[in-house]
This record gives sequence, C-alpha cells and structure tokens, in this order.
Amino acid sequence: MKILLYVFGVESVGLKEFPPCNFGAVYNFGDSNSDTGGGSAAFWRAGPPSDQTFFGRPIGRGSDGRLNIDFIAKHLGLPYLSPYLDSIGTSFRYGANFAIGGSTIRPQNESMSLNGVSPFSHDIQIVQYDNFKARTSYFYNQVKRNSHRINLLRPQDFSTALYVFDIGQNDIAAGSRKNNDTDFHASVPDIVDQLAKAVQNLYDHGARTFWIHNTGPIGCLPVSLHHHGIKPEELHKQGCLKTQNDYSIEFNRKLKDRVIKLRAELPDAAVTYVDIYAAKYELIGNTKKQGFFDAVDICCGFHEDDIQVYCGNKQKINGTEIYAGSCENPSKYISWDGVHYSEAANHWIANHIINGSFRDPPLPITHACHKP
Repeated sequence: MKILLYVFGVESVGLKEFPPCNFGAVYNFGDSNSDTGGGSAAFWRAGPPSDQTFFGRPIGRGSDGRLNIDFIAKHLGLPYLSPYLDSIGTSFRYGANFAIGGSTIRPQNESMSLNGVSPFSHDIQIVQYDNFKARTSYFYNQVKRNSHRINLLRPQDFSTALYVFDIGQNDIAAGSRKNNDTDFHASVPDIVDQLAKAVQNLYDHGARTFWIHNTGPIGCLPVSLHHHGIKPEELHKQGCLKTQNDYSIEFNRKLKDRVIKLRAELPDAAVTYVDIYAAKYELIGNTKKQGFFDAVDICCGFHEDDIQVYCGNKQKINGTEIYAGSCENPSKYISWDGVHYSEAANHWIANHIINGSFRDPPLPITHACHKP
C-alpha cells in the first residue's frame, strides 16, 4: 500500500508539467553507504572479495558491487563518481564523491582505530567541496585550451548539479554505543541542524537541488542480530532490534521536520526528502517475495557463536585459521557483509527511490530540480 500511495503522489503533482532536469554533475556527501573509494584512498587499500560482482576487483566500495549512488549516476546518464581523495585515474568533469566510510554528521570524540569513526565528518566534507569548487573554477578559467579542461567541471555547472546527502547512520550507531537514551535524544536536534547548515552553505554558494536521504533501519543490520542472548521482547515483528530502530526513527522524524523548514528558508531550492528507511524496511519485510534469502543472512564474513570475522579478513579460531570469504551468489543476499547491502539489494532500493517512490515530493530523480 505504501508504494501505491507514493506512485499516486507522482501523478497528483502533474509530472507531465515539468521537463526533465539537466543535471550535468552530481556531488555526494556521506558515509560507507555511498563511499565509492574515498575511505580506501585515505586509510587502507581495498582487498578482496569486495566489488567482485560488477567491477571484478577491489576498488573501495562497501559491497560486492554498486551502491545506490552508482545507480543514481547511471540513471542520470553520468559516469560513476570519482572519490575526491582518489588521485589516480579520476575525472571530476561530472561531479565528485566526498563520502568516506565511518563518517558522521557531527564530529565524534572517537577514532577510526578504536571503532571505525572517520575523521572526515560532514563539516570536513563540505570544506573539501568548497576548496574543490574554488580550485576547479580557478584552473578552468586559467587554462586556454579545451583539452586541458576535459576533466574539470565548468564553473556555471555547479548551480545546476544534484547534491546528494546520505549520512547519519554512524551518528546513530555512536549514540547506541553510549547506551544513554537521554543523551541521544538531546543530541538529535543538533545533528540535523548541522546537516541543515551544510545545505545552507551550499545554497549560499549557488547549489539549488538537494536530495537528502534519511537513515535506514540499523536495528535490522544482520551483524547486530548474530549474537546470543538477544531476548524476544527486544525484537519487533521483522526480527530487528527495537531500540536501534527507534533511534533511526527519531532521527528521521527530526530530519524530515528540518527539511520542511529548509524549504521555507531556501526559497530558490528544490529539497527532496528520501525515505531510505521505508525502502529498506519494505525490502527486508518481503525478502522471499523479492527473490532474496532471509534478511538476516550474510554473504561475506564469518558470524557464528558470537564470533565476528569481517568480510575479507582471517582469524584463528580454536587453532584453525578462518578466512571470511564471500558466498557463491551475492545476488541472493540483502546483506553483503552484515553492515552494508549487496549490489542486488542496492539496485532494488535505488530503483524504488529513483522513480519517485519513498520520496517527498514524489517526483522521479530526473525531475528533482522542480518544486511542485
């Protein structure tokens, strides 16, 4: 019923009245859900078996293949986004990806080595974008030959680009680690305000079209469910952890309220709220119907008897070395490594958000520059 309501919404806003947008570039800010290799460029060399399904070699995505941001770029007729921090074989003619695995909206007093929190928080990603835009515009205007401009975006194209935000999951994870509901609920308004300030900053520098994902149901991540001692009353009907999902729901509710305010504060902007939580929850609740195994199953990694060996790693268990490799058919799994989604699941989710479902306003992404 939820999907039908959203599809009806597309018709109700009069899609035929709007021409397709001319997005010449995409700029993405986020965490590992949309990191196309930035974390690998910054911290570690990506290793097998990641990226095996589509790319055939490790290139730094947290999946066996493509992510939602890849399918977004493809749908818009653009190349896959190069990570901003990757210096080899990159082209920024059609945008850039500032997402880094482990990133948060609000800087955390934690570290990558301690619990995987990236130092490239959202405010740093925005600073990187500001520098990128200034330097790109400078060099574009300095060079005289078109051949020297081939990998540089035209300065006038920054205002017509699509700006994507896919971040917040690690802020929620940090809140759940502290196990203090009062502190977490008190922090949410500041977290979403910091995201809103980033949007405001981009708007002040000419950006006009924003596509903002909420966060998924982190209580449904299989890595959290492969533990002994979870009591039945801690789970809801989909078998996910209630407390963690409640954190996601609280964050998403505040985020949506803030997006509504942004629309009033930024009169020339088109701001879309994308309900990633609903899309992922829809898939998790209909795994068999959609051709997947159980949502709790993990393709890559060893997660048994409270022993966690993450995808691609080795560990000795009772004197035997265990290699946490990939399953034979990742396309049958929703979860790639217990935390991130498989390419097949990402493709399903992307198809549903691209066409106007699970979105407010319910326009397809090709028309996201319009304000119905």
